[in-house]
Amino acid sequence: MTSKELQKRWKARVDEVQNAFFTLDSKNDIDSRVARARKDYAYFVETYFPHLAKSKCGKFQLDAGKYLLKNKRARAVFEWARGHAKSTHVSLLIPMWLMIQERKQFNMMVLVSKSEDAAVRLLSDLQAELQFNALFNHDFGDQPQTGSWEEGEFRTQGGFYFVALGRGQSPRGLKDRSNRPDYIVIDDIDDDEMCRNEARVDVALDWLLTALMGTMAMGRGRVTLVGNRIHKKSILAKLVKRPNFYHTIINALDKKGLPSWKENYTSNEISELRETIGERAFQKEYMNNPIEEGVIFQEKYIQFGKMLPLKKYAAIVCYTDPSFKSSTKNDFKATMLLGKTKEGYYHLIKAYADQTTVSNMVQWHYDIDDFVKGATPVMYYMEANFLQDLLLEEFKTFGATVGHQIPVRGDKRKKPDKFARIEALQPLFERGFFLFNEKEKDSQGMRVLIEQLLAFQKGSKVHDDAPDALEGGVFLLQKRTATKSNTYRVGRTSPRKF
Repeated sequence: MTSKELQKRWKARVDEVQNAFFTLDSKNDIDSRVARARKDYAYFVETYFPHLAKSKCGKFQLDAGKYLLKNKRARAVFEWARGHAKSTHVSLLIPMWLMIQERKQFNMMVLVSKSEDAAVRLLSDLQAELQFNALFNHDFGDQPQTGSWEEGEFRTQGGFYFVALGRGQSPRGLKDRSNRPDYIVIDDIDDDEMCRNEARVDVALDWLLTALMGTMAMGRGRVTLVGNRIHKKSILAKLVKRPNFYHTIINALDKKGLPSWKENYTSNEISELRETIGERAFQKEYMNNPIEEGVIFQEKYIQFGKMLPLKKYAAIVCYTDPSFKSSTKNDFKATMLLGKTKEGYYHLIKAYADQTTVSNMVQWHYDIDDFVKGATPVMYYMEANFLQDLLLEEFKTFGATVGHQIPVRGDKRKKPDKFARIEALQPLFERGFFLFNEKEKDSQGMRVLIEQLLAFQKGSKVHDDAPDALEGGVFLLQKRTATKSNTYRVGRTSPRKF
């Protein structure tokens, strides 16, 4: 940011603070309000910062405040998803909460970020609240006295000293009279460009552990790092492996598939965001699960083209991976309609994939049945273990409504390791033996399948239900058309043209 942009941002922040509307209970005098604020972090946030607390605090935010208050020698990493107010709480509200305690919690706070400008922005937010928050000043009266965020440091009337520092800047000799830093907040220190070079990450981590933490008096005081995991070898990812660090991970969705910050976000808006930005970006920014795109399946090998008339295929299979749950908050259900040509090429004619109900999944089969319209026989398969009474009943009920049943068969093979099975498809893509229907390029199912293929890698937490269904269909097509045209024939160096 330029100096002019920083000034404009500062003015906007000051206006926001000054225009905040404070509602007070007339029955509570200042003493009782202050006493409660010191004990109750949620009350402190909601009472003094209504312009920031648009939603109630999440439990994870309250837990962070309590932990840092209780542990004067804390070593903490708060790995929170984007949009979960990590900077607002850890770099602003919690420090101000520590400031109002009866016993002084720290003397000198150092705010660190990926650049000096980023650190100064954090410092300016802190100064804006201390200087212009009317209720905070009325009750605690600890305004900035000397220095300014523009200079990268300031001191309050109560003797608290705040300093901004960019990643890699020399902090040696940093102290305020006899006081050394005793509260270091490292906020979003990682960036995409640096993380592409592990050697640079290691240098930055060494700086953090030696030069930065070395400014403390033999480690006395609190050290916190807050951010989301943007890379598997980021500073955050490496720091959490160090001993003695308290570590919390907050993803946009918890283990049950529900919003972690339910006070602020709904399942529907998270799902909409996920669909908009794609699975890989969602995993990186909101699930602390960075994925290197194309580790196994590369985008350049995903080819679109025209499909054959249905009757021209040697065989057509519809394969479904239904997932165990019947809600929209768990695994994806996936159905793939695949054809194999007489020459041994695989065509993905239609793809369905979504976090949806069993009823919708059954509807996909009837949509496929309408699409085929008796032009050619289609074999419908589903993993035998999934053909339970619930699913069969759903098919029977739907079939009774429309007047005919879909003859779904069980895939009874003893499946080997899922990763190995899906990975084995990669040569088909690389050698040009797989073609996606160009008319379905923008469909939901096709998009989800491609995202999951590109994100597929060993140990990934990303859903792989669509690639699993794809593999099931390919396997059965290979089994039904086991001829001399087997696509895994050794020696072919380039595919034939379609």
